[in-house]
Amino acid sequence: MRIKELLEKSGIKTNKKLADFSVSGIASNSKRVSRDFVFVAIRGSSEDGGKFISEAIERGARVVIVQDRKSRITNPKKVYLIAVKDARKAIARLASEFYGRPSEQLKVVGVTGTNGKTTITYLIEAIVKEAGYSPGVIGTINYRFQDKVIPSKMTTPGPVELEYILADMKNAGVGYCAMEVSSHALDQDRTLGINFHSAIFTNLTQDHLDYHENLSNYFRAKSKLFKNLNRSSYALINNDDPYARRLIKLTKAKVSTYAIDRKADVVASDIRFEVAATEFTVGTAKGSFRLHSQLIGKHNIYNMLGVIAWALSDGLEISVIKSALEKFNTVPGRLERIGESGNFSVFVDYAHTEDALKNIIQSLRRVSSNRIIVVFGCGGDRDKSKRPKMGRVVSELSDYAIITSDNPRSEDPLSIIEDIKRGIKKSNFSIIPERLDAIRESLALAKQGDIVLVAGKGHENYQVLADRTVHFDDKEAVKACLQSMK
Repeated sequence: MRIKELLEKSGIKTNKKLADFSVSGIASNSKRVSRDFVFVAIRGSSEDGGKFISEAIERGARVVIVQDRKSRITNPKKVYLIAVKDARKAIARLASEFYGRPSEQLKVVGVTGTNGKTTITYLIEAIVKEAGYSPGVIGTINYRFQDKVIPSKMTTPGPVELEYILADMKNAGVGYCAMEVSSHALDQDRTLGINFHSAIFTNLTQDHLDYHENLSNYFRAKSKLFKNLNRSSYALINNDDPYARRLIKLTKAKVSTYAIDRKADVVASDIRFEVAATEFTVGTAKGSFRLHSQLIGKHNIYNMLGVIAWALSDGLEISVIKSALEKFNTVPGRLERIGESGNFSVFVDYAHTEDALKNIIQSLRRVSSNRIIVVFGCGGDRDKSKRPKMGRVVSELSDYAIITSDNPRSEDPLSIIEDIKRGIKKSNFSIIPERLDAIRESLALAKQGDIVLVAGKGHENYQVLADRTVHFDDKEAVKACLQSMK
């Protein structure tokens, strides 16, 4: 695409002095710049892109977009400098135009909320496949479509990578893309250039307050997804969540609700919980049906209801939805059953917030009257205020807890553990900082019929320490410990 056309379509004003040329790429990272690139200097939380303008020019940037007219460049004759009001919005629009607005040729489903995003994208993928279409997924575990899998660096990638992936999906014949949309991505306008066909809201509880500072800001970020939907889009909203009414009022999209406890367009009733399955009746305007799922827990009923509401809004048949959901068995690291030894069960889950831990433990409590032993910790350099709350909910709802390290990052693991302890009023816990030792001890304590839950890392296969990242996989650790016990 020619530079003048790109800028015009992106709503960026220029003048006749700009020499027209064919743009070869867009970047906000100077090290990714090459000949005939547009470089967008973004002010991040830790780095100011303005510091790297000279490097971008040396690498071949022909146009530099800044948010500050006072930005200085060393070779003004080689580059055209454009000042914009918001550099993040600018790069999102530029990327969308550069890659040919791929989201307008796909049905992109945005999924946001504190919990459930990953599971919902997996369930959408399963239904789309069952319906005979080609799905794509962008999320926490990876970005994938057809036979292509790209490791995930963040839940929602930056706008240039995002538009590139969507364009790749479109060219490969993908019909639907289920995308986890994080609050960080929404706050930073990474998805501004995407035309969402629909959006699903799961719930909102405390998380990421190290970034958003308070729940109001957190909700405001999440709500952007629904504010930006157009009238032809669909908004699928959990009506049992306290924030549901506010979202319904602020969106222009066609709204469909789902719930267990309140009235909604899609509801669950006559629920039966088992240790290896969940069964319930789904009520919809198109009829009711009984669903037997291999996913367990009330939180997974919400996930399935959200997906059912979405699929019905898109015109998919109940028979297709039911078949896909009943075949589906697991999501990596989401209440994933690892194995049994001596007749006790072991689950690994990604739960790393107070609400997620509460949901998981309560789900396990519904299917077992035996002891529940939980191994958990809290991540370093993240929201410290949730640590005592996580300690409180685990100690109150489980029979025994082992507090250990998660991803301590730059923080002292023992300091993180002390923060967790502040919320605990009971004595049903012990401290084992080494995660492998904590897992081994939890399995050694388990008796017949007990449940061991290893929480916090789920699908992750690494542990981030102060000076390095090491390989660590909870599932591998559990299997190795069980094997050694035999």
